[in-house]
Amino acid sequence: MSKTLIAFFSHSGNTRLIAERIEEITGGDLFEITSVNPYPRDYRASVEQSKRELAEQARPEISHKVEDFSSYENIVLGYPNWCGTMPMPVWTFLEQYDFSGKRIFPYCSHGSGGPGRSQFDLEELCPDAKVEKCFSVYGRSFNDTFLREWVQK
Repeated sequence: MSKTLIAFFSHSGNTRLIAERIEEITGGDLFEITSVNPYPRDYRASVEQSKRELAEQARPEISHKVEDFSSYENIVLGYPNWCGTMPMPVWTFLEQYDFSGKRIFPYCSHGSGGPGRSQFDLEELCPDAKVEKCFSVYGRSFNDTFLREWVQK
């Protein structure tokens, strides 16, 4: 049986809800990607910080690491759409590990922008991984049936 890691970054809690549901369905191991320096709770301040980080191609330090990352074959990767792609702490996470030979199953929560260019960015960051098509989730309104079908493939 393949070992599954469910790694996610969540600011508002939407992406976390989906990760927790995926954990229930798969029995995989949950790992939250958190920045050492938390983002502001204020929406506008958080957006400005994320825009600045993207423009600078910043790699914010994340607070902890996955133990025994090499033991995972499947990585479910969740993140919100920030500025048309993944939040920069997710980029940091992706650059810290060797994804060669792993399957990445991305999902993106968003307000209205879909996954943006995150699929392309993910494929560029992890060229030796098999990156599956991104599952797109509007806000908190994920359909459990569709989520279960996506997870079961």
